[in-house]
Amino acid sequence: MSAKTLSTVAGNLIESYGNTAKNVIDAYRAGGERVVSLLEQRWNRALEESRPQLTAETVENASAAQLAFSACYTKGLSLTTNGAQQVVSQLVKVLEDGVERLAANASAFKEKTGVTALNVLAQATVPGAEALTRLATQIEQKTAELASKIAGGDVVTAKVKRTSAFKQRRAAKAA
Repeated sequence: MSAKTLSTVAGNLIESYGNTAKNVIDAYRAGGERVVSLLEQRWNRALEESRPQLTAETVENASAAQLAFSACYTKGLSLTTNGAQQVVSQLVKVLEDGVERLAANASAFKEKTGVTALNVLAQATVPGAEALTRLATQIEQKTAELASKIAGGDVVTAKVKRTSAFKQRRAAKAA
């Protein structure tokens, strides 16, 4: 079994939290879409029941109003959830970059000073961080299940494979 570094475990934890947030956003979006659908059904049923008492122009205006409300709500839902997805993605990226920079700085500090206290502290912290990562992964899986239940299976839950900045730089140099 290979020893994991604290930066790797922290990166996995950040990724898991990011996926959990994206799953919650997907659940919110799917729930909002279901609300729109249910409201449309209720509106149409009420309109059909009251149609004999209404003029054709009133029915047409009511239908147009319902379509406008629905389109406005759907557009707002889409904008807010897309914005939230982008915020989460950027936050995860910034946090992962920060962890990698911290690890690189700690390594440079060790090389320059010969002090290994940071490495010892990091090695002592890894088991706790791994336990927290396992818990976060379980939460991520439960939110994915919840999002699927809310969407009726029509949602694609977040499963992003993490690539480190070091691998990205190596690939860029090779290209």
